[in-house]
Amino acid sequence: MNATIALMKKAVPKRIVLFLLAGFICLSTTAAVLFANADLSGEWKLNEQKSELGQFGGRMAARKLKVSSQADAISIERTSVTQNGEERTTSEKLTFDGKETETTVFGNNKKKSTAKWSDDGQTLNINSVMVFDRNGEQMEIKVAEAWKLTENGQVLSVESTSTSSRGTNTLKLVYEKAK
Repeated sequence: MNATIALMKKAVPKRIVLFLLAGFICLSTTAAVLFANADLSGEWKLNEQKSELGQFGGRMAARKLKVSSQADAISIERTSVTQNGEERTTSEKLTFDGKETETTVFGNNKKKSTAKWSDDGQTLNINSVMVFDRNGEQMEIKVAEAWKLTENGQVLSVESTSTSSRGTNTLKLVYEKAK
């Protein structure tokens, strides 16, 4: 009988430790699911009627997006329509480690970007600086974008604010998931 009581006293602390460990694992897994980054992957088409295209009529806004999200990076293809009516696609891959990524846009002009998730993982913030060279004159445009899913993942909202020597322009772009 004394041996049984002694064995139970030793077993009880082990049970408590196992119980606490199981609880910690369960909470950690739940927290990871709750705070996972939004999955922006898919093909998206601009809904001009629902968008606010700003003072320049959204000339720089992509009409289509193709997005591929990974755990540590995002790949984005932006398809715009030129003034001549031709489609132009630019591609970029942005990492979430804070490193700047350089992309060539509109001829030989450069765009440097960084991407970072909000603390809750629901908004992707992309900050870019583009330098355009026209006839020996350079113009710098800074762009801050906030990407967020709405309507059960069927709508991608992109709020974009650009600043240059021409002033500030804000766009609120609404993209619907292509079917």
